[in-house]
Amino acid sequence: MYEVCCLTKRDEVNALLERSRRFYESALFQIERGFYDLAMFSFEQSLQLFLKATLLSLGVDYPRTHSIRRLLELVHELTGSESIKKLLLEHSVELALLEDAYITSRYVSRDFRVEETMRVREVVGKVFKVVREALSKIS
Repeated sequence: MYEVCCLTKRDEVNALLERSRRFYESALFQIERGFYDLAMFSFEQSLQLFLKATLLSLGVDYPRTHSIRRLLELVHELTGSESIKKLLLEHSVELALLEDAYITSRYVSRDFRVEETMRVREVVGKVFKVVREALSKIS
């Protein structure tokens, strides 16, 4: 007979954060190799997992969506962070590029330029920083 192991919410948050970190590191490696399409996908996965972990840590089950913008909007609603709201407005193009990277990686071939990839890398880093700051203010 098999024993079923259930993760606690904290375990799930930690697992999501670890996978997020690994996807981010993979993206950096892929940039070095010139695999910009894969790097964009990895950045998207990294940020998506980070935001889902954030929602869980705020006591909310994350929705079944791959939309970075929707996940970030939910984090904004829960934290009330004006910095997150500002980020959504100022970086809507880059966040849309990330969502495009997710869709095209699965269904359609799309090339990304190094400039796009580096801009997205910077925005992903900003999202990590701003969300962590917002969480620290409500903890």
